[in-house]
Amino acid sequence: MSITLSHQDKITLHTAAHGAVSLMVAADATGRPHRAATDGSIALGSATGLVGHVLAEKIKDINLDGKSVAELADHVLPALTAAMSLLKQQAPAEAANFRSTVIVAIEAAARTHQAQPRPTVTDMIRKITAALDAA
Repeated sequence: MSITLSHQDKITLHTAAHGAVSLMVAADATGRPHRAATDGSIALGSATGLVGHVLAEKIKDINLDGKSVAELADHVLPALTAAMSLLKQQAPAEAANFRSTVIVAIEAAARTHQAQPRPTVTDMIRKITAALDAA
């Protein structure tokens, strides 16, 4: 069975995945944000399956703007839930793949810390995971 996602579906997946990494960077702007962004992006680029193909596409219509972490979260957290709902309906195995990909990416972004992540980073991981699991 071949799965065809609409352009809007792809925007949702991109917003969710790249936005999760952006939230991790924003949650610890005083740490090593460039390293966190790079590590998280590399993890997203390593995705396989339908999710990997979609995330490898260049999509210009994603909105990761925000003047605050709260504004960014207003875009990203609902997109994470929407992406999971969409994939659970159209390709259940890809929903698990997407969840795993995002978790690996946020863990990679959090790994820039020596011993323990800052509490803000730990809290953001919890919020992202909750949004993924809300679908």
